[in-house]
Amino acid sequence: MKLLAKINKYRRILTAAVFGKIGKKNQGPTNGLIDPNEIKRVLISRPNHRLGNLLLITPLVQEVSQTFPNCTIDLFVKGNVAPIVFENYKNIGQIIRLPKKHFKELAEYVKGWNTLRKKHYDLAINVVENSSSGRLSIQLVNSKYKFFGDGNEEIQSKYDNYNHISKKPVYNLRNYLSQYGIENDENPVPSLLIKLSELEKKSAKVVLDQIVPSDKKTIGIFTFATGEKCYSVEWWAVFYERLLLEFPDYNILEILPVENVSQIGFKAPSFYSKDIREITAFFSNTAVFIGADSGMMHLASAAQIPTIGLFSVTNVDMYKPYNAGSCAIETDKTDLEDWIKTIHSVLENN
Repeated sequence: MKLLAKINKYRRILTAAVFGKIGKKNQGPTNGLIDPNEIKRVLISRPNHRLGNLLLITPLVQEVSQTFPNCTIDLFVKGNVAPIVFENYKNIGQIIRLPKKHFKELAEYVKGWNTLRKKHYDLAINVVENSSSGRLSIQLVNSKYKFFGDGNEEIQSKYDNYNHISKKPVYNLRNYLSQYGIENDENPVPSLLIKLSELEKKSAKVVLDQIVPSDKKTIGIFTFATGEKCYSVEWWAVFYERLLLEFPDYNILEILPVENVSQIGFKAPSFYSKDIREITAFFSNTAVFIGADSGMMHLASAAQIPTIGLFSVTNVDMYKPYNAGSCAIETDKTDLEDWIKTIHSVLENN
């Protein structure tokens, strides 16, 4: 383990020990009611830099926007991805960013926290209840109302999908707000969403048509993933050949990772880009995405296309795609015939 990785490991342990009990009490109105029209400035805190984790808070951002239509939302995050993800969200105000590697950019790290402390909000929301830095940010910020992200057993028993990493913060927030007169139990939790412009979609369609025949719909596959989530070259060889056999009326196209590697040896036509919005727009022109649990899977889901997530090691209930037409396949509990039937069903019903 590299030195910085070791330092970060012990930093997280120390932070949890020191700040783990911070924010044990939510802050609400003394008169027992919140007027939605009075909520003008909202903070959502998710100090994390990973693409997948930032995509997974887009449902919460949509929820807050719907609940408080007159509000401006500031985000407290890490890294440089959030401005790209939320580019077309009209009610996003300031994105306060901590550096991805704060030991190397300590001055910027301190600056981010100082910026946060100078802000004033009507409502401050921590996304992940067990995030020490998230809870600390809500504790330190100047806000009329504060929600630290906690749930309880009653909420958990109420929803069979409570543990999904995108839905849980929404359910917890709804429960908190219901204590102050704002009820919203009937609406479905919003899906992941990157708001694409029509120009972005049309430009991506031009690129797609240059790679594969435009008279066929396209099945997009993503063969890479990090660590144990990545299926072997041998696994993909069998699966890819079966896709070619089963779906001759579709283009089979591989979306490549930033590492520019392929588990099928670049046998399929492929698309490569480092531009998150361009990739999302490209996805939006395909019929379905098939790939392992990854940031790219969540990106496909955020493009609002049917997304088939392949799961073998990660928690399906926490991470599976749930937008319309999407599903998860637990490859360690099913076989190739089951996977093909699922893909046929998704394509036929969308």
